[in-house]
Amino acid sequence: QVQLVESGGGLVQAGGSLRLSCAAAGGNYAMGWFRQAPGKEREFVAAISWSGYRRSYADSVKGRFTISRDNAKNTVDLQMNTLKPEETAVYYCAAGSRPVADKDEYDYWGQGTQVTVSS
Repeated sequence: QVQLVESGGGLVQAGGSLRLSCAAAGGNYAMGWFRQAPGKEREFVAAISWSGYRRSYADSVKGRFTISRDNAKNTVDLQMNTLKPEETAVYYCAAGSRPVADKDEYDYWGQGTQVTVSS
């Protein structure tokens, strides 16, 4: 069993930055970040392998978001720069066996943290 707790969400102006963190207790997993806006499907944002060597990003966030992990601290972070109003959503971290974009590949999910980007 893996417990995931996200933190770091909040309100930021367009063009600003936020850093999300996910505390993961239990197991050695690949980790992903997803987001879900009201009335929309949950979508992939970024993922990282257990070793940290493999990372993948949604095209919409490449060059602006960076995923990283510290296995000694059991944390996975998502640095988000140049945020856009359309990126307002609840952001979730997830644990699975592979760092992929398919949300069905992830076995464990956190409760989410709200990110609101004002225009």
